[in-house]
Amino acid sequence: MEGPLAADEDRDMEEPLLSNSDRKGGLRALPFIIANGALERLASQGLSPSMILYLTRVYGMNSANASNVIFLWSAASNFTPIICAFLADSYFGRFRTIAAGCIISCLGMFVLWLTAMIPQARPFCDGAICDTPSIAQLLFLYSSYALMSMGSGCLQSSNLAFGADQLHRRNKSNSGILDRYFDLYYVSSASGSLIGVSCIVYIQDRMGWRVGFGVPVALMLLSTVIFLLASPLYLKPMPSSSWCAGLVQVFVAAYKKRHMQVSSTGTSEMYHHKNGSPLAMPSDKLRFLNKACIIRNSEDELASDGRASNPWILCTVEQVEDLKTLIRIMALWSTGILVCAALSQPFYVLQVASMDRHLTPTFEVPAGSFGAVFVVSLILWIMLYDRLILPLVSSCRGKPTRLSGKTRMGIGILLCTFSLAVTAVVESNRRALAIKEGFSDDPDAVVNMSAFWTLPRYILLGMAEAFNVIGQIEFFYYELPKAMSSVATSLFGLSMSVGNLAASFIVTIVDNFTKAAGVKSWVSSNINQGHSDYYYWLLFGLLFANFLYFLACSKSYGPSKEEARGGSNAEDDLNNVN
Repeated sequence: MEGPLAADEDRDMEEPLLSNSDRKGGLRALPFIIANGALERLASQGLSPSMILYLTRVYGMNSANASNVIFLWSAASNFTPIICAFLADSYFGRFRTIAAGCIISCLGMFVLWLTAMIPQARPFCDGAICDTPSIAQLLFLYSSYALMSMGSGCLQSSNLAFGADQLHRRNKSNSGILDRYFDLYYVSSASGSLIGVSCIVYIQDRMGWRVGFGVPVALMLLSTVIFLLASPLYLKPMPSSSWCAGLVQVFVAAYKKRHMQVSSTGTSEMYHHKNGSPLAMPSDKLRFLNKACIIRNSEDELASDGRASNPWILCTVEQVEDLKTLIRIMALWSTGILVCAALSQPFYVLQVASMDRHLTPTFEVPAGSFGAVFVVSLILWIMLYDRLILPLVSSCRGKPTRLSGKTRMGIGILLCTFSLAVTAVVESNRRALAIKEGFSDDPDAVVNMSAFWTLPRYILLGMAEAFNVIGQIEFFYYELPKAMSSVATSLFGLSMSVGNLAASFIVTIVDNFTKAAGVKSWVSSNINQGHSDYYYWLLFGLLFANFLYFLACSKSYGPSKEEARGGSNAEDDLNNVN
């Protein structure tokens, strides 16, 4: 795509890290941006783990309906970054997008806190029995989720990139600063998530929902104030055209020329391409899109400088090939949907809540805090893989060694599959013990089985995300052109969104099907009467089938660019990404 993107890249190459003429940006702006992202993660991740307990115990929802609400909330939170990224790039700029996201997120958390503070905002409960929530009460609750999803989307889409805007690359040393910034940002965000799923969940468990929901509001307010107070320090690039417009232009141009006959023996002169581009002709794959770059009348369709007079009628070969690449990788992208569905299961918390969570005779770990093991496993595995395993294997082999992104995706799917088998076995034993101890009719009873038997699941899930998610991002980055790098960083968020919708669909189908069969629902609110173990085995089967689907897609795709270049070259490329 021509014009604004190229101009932005040239401008970034020309401006210094900290210009003498304009003392904005640079290293001194980064702490405020990093703190903003870390505090937002701390606040938002502190709300998620125990939300299913809030919906089932305070709003009286059954576990299936509560899970669907959480799935939809998570899906919206992971889909909105794509929309916000387009708006930030094309219309508002990153600073305004982040500022708006901070305010909207803070407002959403405040509304959620009001549901705990105002008795009329939630249904009346007498012990474990709650009235059915009214439409007004549900709308008030759901509005908080909607606001938090919109705010989170604005922050996730722009925060990291806005920090990079403060650093302008002129030489290799500045590129190293950018690398360290990315590492620090991810570590701080993961640390915020870790504190959120441990400390804030503990506050909710010990001090109740009023204090437990009030703390995230205060943290988000602090995050907003920190970011806005540093406004005079920031470089605020103006928005420019985004990748989305270029992709849409190809579809529109190809549709307008749909009746044109494409010759199988064309020449480079009949196609519009950038000057000096190695892509003189489009590939034969998805040939119907080639019509978008065919020149029908050079006098009408080309300007004096060689550019297209109307990019909605004539596109470049590069634009066409970029869209083809995006379409080709979508099959492999789809293999991550069920992985995301497995990662986002709220039933894990219900299982842990019914088990003995005492670390010492006097200290009991909150059920939602067990997710901290997942985050710790993720962080430790990333550190071990990059700092110990790869250097050790490379030293043993005598040459740089690494797993390709596609291979890591496959390993992640397998690890996620194994985690569900472990979960099913633990749940089968837990349920049998609950029935043996006479807790069939008491869903809140705690069985005499340690909740720490669930730790292998969280460890495997953390490793699965470390392999699959990072493998996805790496694979998409290498396969897609650099002009579409923002697409690569957005695809995982899209898979999380679709994964949550898929999880919601699976829960609904299982709930309705088992009820229709005249038996207790597998996903019953009373997990001692239901069969969560059967549900986990079903997910295991789906994930195993998904792994076979991944192998078929991988074979059909052929060697990736990274695999074709070889591990050592890929390692060099990865070190010079930024």
